[in-house]
Amino acid sequence: MRAEIEAAAGEIRESLALLRRHLDWDNALRRLDELNNLAEDPKLWDDPTRAQTIMRERTQLDTSVSGYRALERDLADSLELIEMGEEEGDATVVADAEAQLYALRERAAKLQLESLLSGEADANDCYVEVNAGAGGTEAQDWALMLVRMYTRWAEQHGFKTEWLEESAGEEAGIKSATIQIKGHNAYGWLKTEAGVHRLVRISPFDSQARRQTSFSAVSVSPVIDDKIDIEINEKDCRIDTYRASGAGGQHINKTDSAVRITHLPTNIAVSCQQERSQHKNRAKAWDMLRARLYERELKIREDAAAALEATKTDIGWGHQIRSYVLHPYQMVKDLRTDVETSQSQAVLDGALDPFLEAALAARIKGQSDEDSAG
Repeated sequence: MRAEIEAAAGEIRESLALLRRHLDWDNALRRLDELNNLAEDPKLWDDPTRAQTIMRERTQLDTSVSGYRALERDLADSLELIEMGEEEGDATVVADAEAQLYALRERAAKLQLESLLSGEADANDCYVEVNAGAGGTEAQDWALMLVRMYTRWAEQHGFKTEWLEESAGEEAGIKSATIQIKGHNAYGWLKTEAGVHRLVRISPFDSQARRQTSFSAVSVSPVIDDKIDIEINEKDCRIDTYRASGAGGQHINKTDSAVRITHLPTNIAVSCQQERSQHKNRAKAWDMLRARLYERELKIREDAAAALEATKTDIGWGHQIRSYVLHPYQMVKDLRTDVETSQSQAVLDGALDPFLEAALAARIKGQSDEDSAG
């Protein structure tokens, strides 16, 4: 076999070895057997909370083990096809098998990276909140474009999205919105999206077709379960009710059922208008507030208080993590990792993986460097 094929196979084997080590393979298989036996116990659902925890762990572990086995099997199949094609002189078979091998190398690298999503809340669903910066309609349209980008990304990964709150823009777009993204490792993948996002384009709202720069801030927090104890003193909170607004048409409530809770010590505010019932919106808002406070504690524990404060400063120059330029050229560039692409529309349609992977790898490398220094 040619050297490049051997090199690609070697990279995949290296990823497999790291995945196996990370999974602690023998213990993982034993634990999966235990969880499968527990899942078959008819009394399991007598305790729904425990049952959900067990089923969640079983699904996650089964996904990891199945992913490793599929990778191992597909590598063997691709190499066997290449060898067979070369022996028979069938260039088409060889070319197809090579293409499979190179695609497999990308898949292996991604699985290896995903295996490192082992932070305290990485596996959880997440809330994504987008707030328009100064700039009126243009900035509000940009905020809506960002929400659409994350929704598209979620759809492409088989995740579900749910709109929880929306404050409509004056002419177009949104002033703010919060969505919940549901799927394994949703928070782990999206947590690095927190920060200010900058758009440069010819504004469709400017009659003189001038180029404008807009900013929107994104915050990401994990959805947390009842096992994580976050104490909130209700005396520290202000609760406001108001009439829901947004693009809901006939579904928008005509009563003051939307709820906003502001945690006064931290000035963290959350809103929910998803349900027609004020009681349900209030319960959901408390869950969201707990998530935001938990995310804050996580950041402090990671010694990243400064990064947290940066998301609370003015939404403008000096605080952005990524630039999206649509005029006079096409370019999306991450200012932390230097990853860039000229496929701006594809990114706005949800093609975020190269940015997410690079940001995650950089964060993990930074943590490894800190551990080595310590």
